[in-house]
Amino acid sequence: MGSMFRSEEVALVQLFLPTAAAYTCVSRLGELGLVEFRDLNASVSAFQRRFVVDVRRCEELEKTFTFLQEEVRRAGLVLPPPEGRLPAPPPRDLLRIQEETERLAQELRDVRGNQQALRVQLHQLQLHAAVLGQGHGPQLAAAHTYAASERTPLLQAPGGPHQDLRVKVSRPRG
Repeated sequence: MGSMFRSEEVALVQLFLPTAAAYTCVSRLGELGLVEFRDLNASVSAFQRRFVVDVRRCEELEKTFTFLQEEVRRAGLVLPPPEGRLPAPPPRDLLRIQEETERLAQELRDVRGNQQALRVQLHQLQLHAAVLGQGHGPQLAAAHTYAASERTPLLQAPGGPHQDLRVKVSRPRG
């Protein structure tokens, strides 16, 4: 056992793993938290490495998760912390997780864009209502001076202010 000034005994080892088992072995060793990995190919650039595609995929997943987490926080919700340590997902599930999170992120982006467009349209309709209210005299202007909020319905119930308008339809003789 290590003392207060010295760490425990450590051993430097080199593992040779078959490519098919590398992900599973490295993820299990990483979950234990007892292993420190050293890069033996430090002289090789990041773009020449063997697993650069997988690393990029993980970076994109991290960006998507960060976006989703920010949206959850913006909505005023609190994510509970995970219980215990979460294991690394198997490689076959990684693609499914990536597709699902990208789909959710795209839906959130669409909803945010639609919400912004609706706010712009509501503002324009409020401006039009104010202009119409001022153009039709004081009695109609008084009816349109209320401040429309986001909860005010855009459509009026049947029998609204234009219930007395009638359209005469004449049929052509043929």
